[in-house]
Amino acid sequence: MIWYTALVLAVAGERVAELVVALRNTRWSTARGGTEAGRGHYPAMVALHTGLLAGCLAEVRLADRPFLPLLGWTMLGVVVAAQALRWWCIRTLGRRWNTRVIVVPGLPLVDGGPYRWLRHPNYVAVVAEGLALPLVHGAWVTAAVFTVLNAALLVIRIRCEDAALAAAAPAGART
Repeated sequence: MIWYTALVLAVAGERVAELVVALRNTRWSTARGGTEAGRGHYPAMVALHTGLLAGCLAEVRLADRPFLPLLGWTMLGVVVAAQALRWWCIRTLGRRWNTRVIVVPGLPLVDGGPYRWLRHPNYVAVVAEGLALPLVHGAWVTAAVFTVLNAALLVIRIRCEDAALAAAAPAGART
């Protein structure tokens, strides 16, 4: 359980690093006329992601979930791949990446990196991690609850993001 706690804390540390990047990028975006959309769902997103981390640790401890090597090591690989995809998204979007929906008017859509193949690759990373992180140590209830709640939240989030991008980007512009 100690190594799993360390893994969950490392993911929490990664989330803090994301927030630092997002804050810097928020300043950059707002200085260029960027506006935020979807403020109403953001607190729910923060609560859900915090709950994922807490749920992983609580379920493993309280329900005495065992580490199942085949499942655990496979899911650890998925967690690592999800982190790599997330940071590829962050690097590709550069100063435009954020945990909030902030769009700078007039900038073309990004279609490089993972955006070459997927419209919202960061959410693929979120879905993969939300399922895999709990399953590294058999926390299947946390994985199921997060997955269902996250699916509902992503419907709202993706609609919000698509609308904000459509409203702010020049017609047909891509980078």
